[in-house]
Amino acid sequence: MRGDQLARQWRILRHIEASRCGLSVIDLVEMENVTRRTIYRDLQALQEAGFPLFSESVEGGSRWAFIDTYRFQVPEPFTLTELMALHLYSDFTKAFKGTFFYDSLESLFKKVRATLTPATVAFLEKAQASFAIGIKPYKDYGAYREIMNQLGQVIPNRHRVEFAYHALKAQKQTLRKVDPYRLWFFDGSIYLIGYCHLRKEVRTFVLDRINMLQVTGETFSMPQDFDLDAYTCNSFKVMKGELTKVVIRISPAWARWAGEKIWHDSQQAKKLEDGSLELTFNVAGLEEIKSWVLSLGPEAEVLAPEELKSLVIKSLEAAFSNYALRAKAETVREPVFTRR
Repeated sequence: MRGDQLARQWRILRHIEASRCGLSVIDLVEMENVTRRTIYRDLQALQEAGFPLFSESVEGGSRWAFIDTYRFQVPEPFTLTELMALHLYSDFTKAFKGTFFYDSLESLFKKVRATLTPATVAFLEKAQASFAIGIKPYKDYGAYREIMNQLGQVIPNRHRVEFAYHALKAQKQTLRKVDPYRLWFFDGSIYLIGYCHLRKEVRTFVLDRINMLQVTGETFSMPQDFDLDAYTCNSFKVMKGELTKVVIRISPAWARWAGEKIWHDSQQAKKLEDGSLELTFNVAGLEEIKSWVLSLGPEAEVLAPEELKSLVIKSLEAAFSNYALRAKAETVREPVFTRR
């Protein structure tokens, strides 16, 4: 399959890049569990694609490596404004603090900064003082660094993993065997998307709910037809579920604010005569859009479907009950004063 071939060739590049003295064809055959002919075809394809690979004779054999200077060269020099823009982009890395992504990005930005003159760096510092990027909420992934390192290594190599997973509403952890497809950063959180052998389908796992991850030693083939955009397109955020048509009325006071944003790719907006805004979505699952509606308070009203309207009403009733019980308890605790 074309997808497997590309993935294997990318892994070959990583294998050679990680080696100090290069790798022989036999080394690559053992790493990829394919024939020598396949490896030779892959190496030829990579050379034709422009990767600076060469082979050299070493002790009666040959080893494949990169040209020594390749990692310090880029096809075209960066312009000054491109380097400046890249430096300003460093604010985005805060969301990845504690991960190997953050370390690599920080290393990149340090190299960019070293390329610039002191006067340019001073100019950038002034620019950053007047322009900031805020990413909230985000999580501290420092405690999950090792899991991310493991996944970063096994995903390109198509190695199956096992881990204990504690789903949000589950009472206890379950053991999952998973074919890891992608790490996905969305809305301040990092997710693992892969085929779950327990549930017999592709699932989305919150990274910080994964415990005791182990590599099984088994490999898998990536489905050629898997597409991350297609997998996530119907979700309001990340949850999956039955595709449902949802209609929300936004009050006149908040209509302009809500209409300025694209909340979902399926969004259709219709202005009503009273100044309110009717938003229509086709989304998979109702829990996340329910939370969104609740976050807007009285400014949002569910028009359809009835199931979503019922979910919102139940949540509002539960919230009111909590406040009412708390208010009653506080009233009972108040001291009572009587005249003498």
